[in-house]
Amino acid sequence: MSKDAVESAQAASRTDTAQAPADAGDAGYSKDLKARHVNMIAIGGAIGTGLFLGAGGRLHDAGPALALAYLVCGVFAFFVVRALGELVLYRPSSGSFVSYAREFLGEKGAYVAGWMYFLNWSTTGIADITAIALYTHYWSLFTDIPQWVLALIALAVVLVVNLISVKIFGEMEFWFAIIKVATLVGFMLIGIFLLATRHEVGGGTPGVGVITDNGGVVPHGVMPVILVMQGVIFAYAALELVGVAAGETAEPEKVVPRAVNSIMWRVGLFYVGSVVLLALLLPGSVYSADESPFVTVLAKIGIPAAGDVMNLVVLTAAMSSLNSGLYSTGRILRSMAMAGSAPRFTARMNRSQVPYGGILLTCAVCVLGVGLNYLMPSQAFEIVLNIASLGVISTWVNIMVCHLVFVRRAQAGVVTRPSFRLPFSPVTEITTIAFLLACLGMMWNDAEVGRRTLLLIPAIAVLLIAGWFGVRRRVSQSTDRELSDFTK
Repeated sequence: MSKDAVESAQAASRTDTAQAPADAGDAGYSKDLKARHVNMIAIGGAIGTGLFLGAGGRLHDAGPALALAYLVCGVFAFFVVRALGELVLYRPSSGSFVSYAREFLGEKGAYVAGWMYFLNWSTTGIADITAIALYTHYWSLFTDIPQWVLALIALAVVLVVNLISVKIFGEMEFWFAIIKVATLVGFMLIGIFLLATRHEVGGGTPGVGVITDNGGVVPHGVMPVILVMQGVIFAYAALELVGVAAGETAEPEKVVPRAVNSIMWRVGLFYVGSVVLLALLLPGSVYSADESPFVTVLAKIGIPAAGDVMNLVVLTAAMSSLNSGLYSTGRILRSMAMAGSAPRFTARMNRSQVPYGGILLTCAVCVLGVGLNYLMPSQAFEIVLNIASLGVISTWVNIMVCHLVFVRRAQAGVVTRPSFRLPFSPVTEITTIAFLLACLGMMWNDAEVGRRTLLLIPAIAVLLIAGWFGVRRRVSQSTDRELSDFTK
């Protein structure tokens, strides 16, 4: 059956709202996510361990210019989410960008997009449970408990929350985001007070002099700033959750534009603003990858229990990321399973309208991460974090390519663009794709970790090709059934 025939049938189908959804994987979901849930999911996606923990090591390597790196990457991240937001308003779907890849790039495109996203979140999940175990070891009460046991407990808790209902997931993310935002606002108020009063921090006076007296904005040259870009991109991973969550909200046309448009100022305020404050308070050389930069500052001014409070917040951020990963992969895998490109059991839903099959598959991979924590506790985090970065960049490139095809179809009169649009298309998409691929290429300059990660790409490609030959017959049968349903 030709791809054009399927596309024509889908376009015709959407003119009749009484018919089944364009993506069979969208059927059966509740619409229990409220506007406040989606808004906080957007915030939670924009604020995570990449800022609370990762900014310390990046400040040490790149210096104050890290703020510029966060700003540049934040602009491109906004373009990606804005493009996804336009696709969501065209057709809300819990399958999100995988569903759009199926429509605009065909089943092969959806297959690659879905499994690369699964690679992203399953490996991120391993990184999250590893981080949770490491953060929990901070308190002496837990130091005698093996790292792999703490990782397994964290995974079990978040799994139960995800399986209960989407409303419980939304509430959990809402409060996780509240904690993160309150912490950042509190720190920024303290930082502004220290700057305004010229209060001593770590034996020095905060202000512009901290930057000018320690090598300037780029103390180690431009190359370290370029090299941290890939890590900064990973810090923004999860912004695409807005598109997945839109499939389970009653009024996406009202909720999504607000959530997407607010991301830009949140990036500017929380990421860029926080890094500028950190750079004005202490020299970059004082910060390290082993400690949250916020803990470093608070410890220098003698605030009691600063480490305990910030460790709890970073722990919350990791739990939030794990929670989001299980949620999104469950929905993505169900969309793929209904099209035949994922195992059939991942399409199953429980009585609470939660796609438990896909969630359990992601958990199974995370259990392998528990084993990794048992075998290599000191290396587990770094190994999976770099593999996940490949999935993040692949997902974002896929979204922009889908949007390019979507705009082209709209210009041909096949589809209609909503009023909420990505500006300056196609220049915006092409520039964003070029930037993301450049970030991927820059990993080659990191001989220790980045180069080894890039060398995994051929192995991943071989696995994807082999997997496609394993599912293509089932995908073809599913496409034939879909076309038959559309043309009845």
